[in-house]
Amino acid sequence: MLVRAQPPAAFLDPPAGGPPAAPKIRCAALRALTGFDFTVESAVAVPAAGDAPAYCRVMGQVLPEIRFEVSLPSSWNRRFLLTGNGGYAGDTLDSPQRVAQRRTAMERGFVAAVTNTGHDARDEPLASFAVNRQKLLDYAFRSLHVTAEAGKRIAAAYYGAPPERSYYQGCSTGGRQGLILAQRFPDDFHGIVAGAPVLNFTGTMVGYARIIQALNAAPLPYAKLALLAERVYALCDDKDGLKDGLIDDPRRCDFQPSRDLPRCAGSGDDASCFTGAQAATLEAIYGDVKSQGKTIFPGWPVGAEIAGPNGRSGWDMWLVRETPGKTVSYSFAESFFRYMAFPRQDEAVDLNAFDFDKHPQQLDWIRNILDATDPDLSAFRDRGHKMLMYFGWADPALNPQMGVDYYDSVLKTMGSDARDFFRLFMQPGVFHCGGGVGPGSFEPLLTVIDWVERGKAPDRIDAARVVDGKTVRTRPLCPYPERARYQGSGSIDEAANFRCAAP
Repeated sequence: MLVRAQPPAAFLDPPAGGPPAAPKIRCAALRALTGFDFTVESAVAVPAAGDAPAYCRVMGQVLPEIRFEVSLPSSWNRRFLLTGNGGYAGDTLDSPQRVAQRRTAMERGFVAAVTNTGHDARDEPLASFAVNRQKLLDYAFRSLHVTAEAGKRIAAAYYGAPPERSYYQGCSTGGRQGLILAQRFPDDFHGIVAGAPVLNFTGTMVGYARIIQALNAAPLPYAKLALLAERVYALCDDKDGLKDGLIDDPRRCDFQPSRDLPRCAGSGDDASCFTGAQAATLEAIYGDVKSQGKTIFPGWPVGAEIAGPNGRSGWDMWLVRETPGKTVSYSFAESFFRYMAFPRQDEAVDLNAFDFDKHPQQLDWIRNILDATDPDLSAFRDRGHKMLMYFGWADPALNPQMGVDYYDSVLKTMGSDARDFFRLFMQPGVFHCGGGVGPGSFEPLLTVIDWVERGKAPDRIDAARVVDGKTVRTRPLCPYPERARYQGSGSIDEAANFRCAAP
């Protein structure tokens, strides 16, 4: 998700100026912090290697099973950074992704913390941990808060002073965690980056169930996704006045599969057409999910059908598979309903049996625990804190409309002044947490730091589409509801030739 460029030097300096902080005690001395609140399992000094500075790596645990890691560089910029999780979490703290995150944070001078959220996915895969009520609560919200508290205490002990600023960054489940932190624990972070958040977790799983039922009734062959994408983009690409391979706002495109796709004649079925049953499946995917006549979750926007840089459709593995097996959405929904919504750990779940008029009303208890949909962010605002949320309009994993709906609900609850501390940036053509055919690479964390520490609200963020390590297009991301508008001259691949404007 990040443009791999050296950040401005100002971002590496301490917020209040002056020199970076240095350790005041030995790394191993942090083991003495073990107490009732948390246990320090180990504190090991790691020598510098290449561009990575020397640092102190602390491993610890909060009861019952919240494992955490805090990495403290030899030269500290006085900022604390907590990074979120993905999926059902339970990830190991020394995974390649975590190692890369730690290295980047160390190079920039942050104290960096991560957590497994209270379970180990190797022993309790997907949502199976949730039959333990405490582990469910830890995953839902507690683990991030207690890890932040432990990490800040460890930093204060090591450097002799607490962090001057604290930041959070995460995408997907990590995005939901960011919103949860702002809603439940408004004191924890000065700045939050919430990327592609599965904020309406319960609604997302209900939406998956609707799609799965439709696909079970009439499967959509993977081979037809290229034709589907071709027809979608032919109809929708130029709705913003520019034919550039991007769908700027899919809500402006009135795509109807039963009307706009080539239909197979009679009982025929080949790669050049869609049967009536296949068109009905697509209508279900793009259509709103209803219960007792009311919409309870939005239909999927068009745009993710297109192939990304790897040549595979954005829907690949999430909604449709080329080879036999369960899609990611199927596995996630099945596990959710089995272990979280209607816990019955020894009984398989039949997603075809989900009743959309009866079962959604039975999910309020899990919504209250897991979802991050509270629109009242006044406590977060009153502390002067800032939050940036972003979502790819072509996200194949999480419905981007729920991000827009939540942002609108915050503005409705708190007024238009909410933009002074909370802004949403939609990314045309971008898949889940990056990638796709749109501008998915940018520096959201540095943008939030600039906002928090220098009062510079982000009126536009220049982002890039990077393919095989090369930038092939730049575009501005605009604070919703503004959109990037071509100014009429110059390359459409250069952000300088666009401005942010009202729709």
